[in-house]
Amino acid sequence: MPKSINMTELHVKPPYIKLVQALKFCGALETGGECSEAIKSGQVTVNGAVCTMRGKKLTDGDSFGVGEQVYQIKVD
Repeated sequence: MPKSINMTELHVKPPYIKLVQALKFCGALETGGECSEAIKSGQVTVNGAVCTMRGKKLTDGDSFGVGEQVYQIKVD
């Protein structure tokens, strides 16, 4: 039985947002330190692959996730 994935859109104004900022902005994690640690330890995915780059730039259509929650970037 496949795991269900919860997809939530994250609307941002600039042409991109950094991964560490996106994690905090969407509320997936509470502090910048928690976000950085989760990224460094390989708990975060970007477009379905593990990403350990805090400064990874996410643009329109990119997705990122922690656990079973996935967020998709939508630039307004």
